[in-house]
Amino acid sequence: MPRISFGSTVRQKRVERQIGLREFAKQIGVSPTYLSKVERDEFAPPAEDKVVRIAQLLELDRDALLALAGKVASDVQDIIRRHPVETASFLRSTKGWTAERLAAFVKDAARKHKA
Repeated sequence: MPRISFGSTVRQKRVERQIGLREFAKQIGVSPTYLSKVERDEFAPPAEDKVVRIAQLLELDRDALLALAGKVASDVQDIIRRHPVETASFLRSTKGWTAERLAAFVKDAARKHKA
């Protein structure tokens, strides 16, 4: 099974939305040549701000697209830096969880935090 790449995902979603390469590059603030090479996986994904802009324009989850780009959002990095031991311990404890279980845990924690 081929690995889904950042570049192929961006290209597929851009084409689905019928956005031209030049127009999309302009909206992101990069050159069409650079974007073309990113989409063909000849260049590494762009910086966080560009990935977030791409996610906004294509209506994709920014954290999912950042992960596909091999990046972690800077606000999440800040949390890890402030609580490295606790964050690592928490993440390791959820290693075998399904996405559904993790989402339910987050929803429950958010509900309790508001109370």
